[in-house]
Amino acid sequence: MKKLFCALLMLGMSATVMPSMAQSASAKETPAKKPVVKKAAKPAVAASAGAALIADEKEEDLGKAEIEGSIVTEYTCEFGVKITTYHNESDDQYIALRWKNSVERLRRIGTSTGANRFENRRYGIVWINIPSKAMLLDSRKGQQLANECRNPEQQKAFAAKG
Repeated sequence: MKKLFCALLMLGMSATVMPSMAQSASAKETPAKKPVVKKAAKPAVAASAGAALIADEKEEDLGKAEIEGSIVTEYTCEFGVKITTYHNESDDQYIALRWKNSVERLRRIGTSTGANRFENRRYGIVWINIPSKAMLLDSRKGQQLANECRNPEQQKAFAAKG
């Protein structure tokens, strides 16, 4: 009788436990998926942004750099890099910059710090000149092309400091 009672008890327990285990196993296999909500694209905004970019690049064509009769400033940078800038006294909004056998025209960009910043967005070149040094940056790659650039006046001031 004891054996029969134990067998019935085991059978009853397995009958109640097995369905709950089956439910948890099936729940693990197929988790409930949340519906994916896709946001509607705004083609009008994207089109206008693209048109603005094209218009900006057309506007950014600064033309050929004319260096004849300009004031020449030579800069010596880290690792022996040489940069030459050309500017006219009558026009402080543009400079020409010679770097790696290429002369590009750059436009002055206003800054809140007072630094002299010139940029050519078409080529991604940024020239920043502060009283202690100057640097050439690639705005597309986000890296420095030349740093610690100094003209003869800046070199004298730097040598006097050090």
